[in-house]
Amino acid sequence: MAGHSKWANIKHKKAATDAKRGKIWTRLIKEITVAARMGGGDVDANPRLRLAVDKAADANMPKENVTRAVQRGSGTLDGVNYEEVRYEGYGIGGAAIIVDCMTDNRVRTVAEVRHAFNKNGGNMGNEGSVAFMFQHCGQFLFAPGVNEDKLMEAALEAGADDVVQDEEGGFEVLCDPFAFSNVKDALEKAGFKAEVAEIIWKPAAETVFTGEDAVKMQKILDALENLDDVQAVFTNALIED
Repeated sequence: MAGHSKWANIKHKKAATDAKRGKIWTRLIKEITVAARMGGGDVDANPRLRLAVDKAADANMPKENVTRAVQRGSGTLDGVNYEEVRYEGYGIGGAAIIVDCMTDNRVRTVAEVRHAFNKNGGNMGNEGSVAFMFQHCGQFLFAPGVNEDKLMEAALEAGADDVVQDEEGGFEVLCDPFAFSNVKDALEKAGFKAEVAEIIWKPAAETVFTGEDAVKMQKILDALENLDDVQAVFTNALIED
């Protein structure tokens, strides 16, 4: 796709993440707290918690912050009770958007999400209005230069569903969300460290945005991602430089 580089975008995203480290830590604390509440505070027995703790380590979050979040979630320390909520909606030209949130006040969160959509030219949809356009899956992205045969062997043996090479020579490994931890362990044991490793909503097909429409679409996404209660935003819009 001319003008679009997945690997350039990944580096850009990492730089943006570093610039917003405080906010990233806040989101990770919420995720750790909820994961511990739902599956217990044992990292080895709770894959979701383990993923969140791994992300916290990648974001250079102090271990004491992680420990406190686990304790709050598992009930050994008082704290705010967060709940997960997902919103769906449309951006420019009907592009699909999924917004994952964690909140202690649903009324506040839905009002803020709706405002971000409406103010920037989008609109909220009903539950299920766009989710059918996405696949909930584990995703691992590897930069160009990885040994294809060894990666494919390690991934498929670990239970991955697919290994796809992109036009730049990078690889994407997809798996069921429940197999994420096993696949991640197996890949790392085989010597493969992903540039990105996360559970996502992957669009079945993407719509390319350029020019003014790309700017407008990015504005909606930025407005949503900047909300305090938003954990992640997924879209089928592919915004080119």
